[in-house]
Amino acid sequence: MNEVFKACNAEDLRTQYFSLLYRFFSVIAKADDHITPEEGKWLEMLMSYSSTSKDYGLEVFEKKASVVEKQTKEKQATPNAKSDDETNPLEELQTLIGLSEVKEEVSALANFVKIQQERERKGMKAVGLSYHCVFTGNPGTGKTTVARILAAIYRDLGILKKGHLVETDRSGLVAEYVGQTAVKTNKIIDSALDGVLFIDEAYSLSDGEHTTFGDEAINTIVQEMENNRDSVIVIFAGYPDKMKAFLDRNEGLRSRIAFHVDFPDYTADELTEIFKLMAKRRGYEISDDVAAHCKKIFKRVAKKKNFGNGRFVRTLLEQAWLKQSQRIIKENEGGSVTREDLTRFKVEDFDVNLDKKFRDERKLGFTR
Repeated sequence: MNEVFKACNAEDLRTQYFSLLYRFFSVIAKADDHITPEEGKWLEMLMSYSSTSKDYGLEVFEKKASVVEKQTKEKQATPNAKSDDETNPLEELQTLIGLSEVKEEVSALANFVKIQQERERKGMKAVGLSYHCVFTGNPGTGKTTVARILAAIYRDLGILKKGHLVETDRSGLVAEYVGQTAVKTNKIIDSALDGVLFIDEAYSLSDGEHTTFGDEAINTIVQEMENNRDSVIVIFAGYPDKMKAFLDRNEGLRSRIAFHVDFPDYTADELTEIFKLMAKRRGYEISDDVAAHCKKIFKRVAKKKNFGNGRFVRTLLEQAWLKQSQRIIKENEGGSVTREDLTRFKVEDFDVNLDKKFRDERKLGFTR
């Protein structure tokens, strides 16, 4: 190929070649909606070759490619090693707002694993324990976020090879026709091998009148939890009362679950901190008067049943963006919009009729 480049004397041809390679590998890397650090290095290298005007030739590219390939193989040989830009999942857990009891329980679970591993290293018998969990709590209380962090913790401790999180619910497990549910459920479980399968609203599998297909999914999950007990961990999540009834009806599941973690609703103070963090991550500044106003809103909604917790905060912020946009346009007709205009809210951007909004909980995202 390098000879072709030279024969054609076409620098553009070389650039186009690497551009096509970049586009091809980019599609492959993004197929699972996640680019690993190793994939990122390959893409960065291909991008540099597709945009440079230097006559590197394939010899230099192949030399650099061999270095990346060697690093990738070393990473695969030590799957639990973290790159410099990866955060420590236990440290990430501690940065979450609120959830003090959840943090304690997850940390205790991690310490239990460490002690069992230490016993094995000293030739002692480790305590065999299932790592499957039940997460109970209302929507928006951080269950999915903690599940993702727990998967990374299991990976770092060597319990799981990959530590990825696969999320699903009844619709992802139950098919429409007899005999298809087991196949569909097995596919989801296969995608979660070496990681964590997070089943949201798990109680819906045995809830309602038509539970035959749901029971088939449950039976398949129980069987695969046993068959793949060393390569997949399942977390069942949902409302506290409904999850209790769900487990009461499924002794096979209950006997395989050792850890129960309850996620309490956030307080008004915690919701205010979540609100500030969400806004900051999107480049917005929150003044003291806006924070105080929103805290009053959070105190009111916290008294409502199933108010949505973190989801309510996100929805309130999204509505504020719309109101802010309308206000900025009206205030700057014929004039220029400043950077401060774009990054700051006013109290009026958060004026909402909560009683009216609560009559349409789905619109505000209080429930799934």
